[in-house]
Amino acid sequence: MERIILIETSTALCSVALAEDGAIVDYRESSAPKAHASLTAVFIQDMLSERGLSPADCDAVCVSMGPGSYTGLRVGVSTAKGICFGARKPLIAVGTLDTLVAQADSDARFIIPMVDARRMEVYTAVFENGTQLTETAPMIIDENSFAEYLEQGPCLFIGDGAGKCADVIRHPNASFCQCNPKASSMLSPALEAYKEKRFEDVAYFEPFYLKEFVATVSKKKLF
Repeated sequence: MERIILIETSTALCSVALAEDGAIVDYRESSAPKAHASLTAVFIQDMLSERGLSPADCDAVCVSMGPGSYTGLRVGVSTAKGICFGARKPLIAVGTLDTLVAQADSDARFIIPMVDARRMEVYTAVFENGTQLTETAPMIIDENSFAEYLEQGPCLFIGDGAGKCADVIRHPNASFCQCNPKASSMLSPALEAYKEKRFEDVAYFEPFYLKEFVATVSKKKLF
């Protein structure tokens, strides 16, 4: 029986889940602002403790690899690495867009997951029948975005970047699902990676930021 801890912190939603024997048996989430650092490890500890388990009783830890929030990804990966190092468990990484595709409840021909970046920019790729057709890349959305796919059939735009595109992409084949990726939706790709032994190097693994983090200096005077 595989027992896997799942961690998703790539967007504003902080969520963790526990999978046993191919099913989600526990789940925690919070959308409290900037709470990833304070809640992720606590959620995992509480989830395991209530079932009388420790990290040593698990077979692997799966974490979101991005793209997404720089801070959120750092929190998730740091937590996952800490568990893996301490319990000597393998690390699995699942892309944020793959999680959103797994989360989509749709028979649309194309699934287009979108992670909000800024203004009208999203991190996105096009999927058909679970297969990724385009590279994950930042894109500025306008009325002509994804026109070639929309002409071929129904397209579902899903993710926390989907809602802002609804006023711009007006094609009748377009539908939109505004949501955040959830740890529970990582189950299918995590199990596939586990069975194929596609594990990450715990020491050197880094999230897929897609863009370099740019620190800004506050304009407020401290003194």
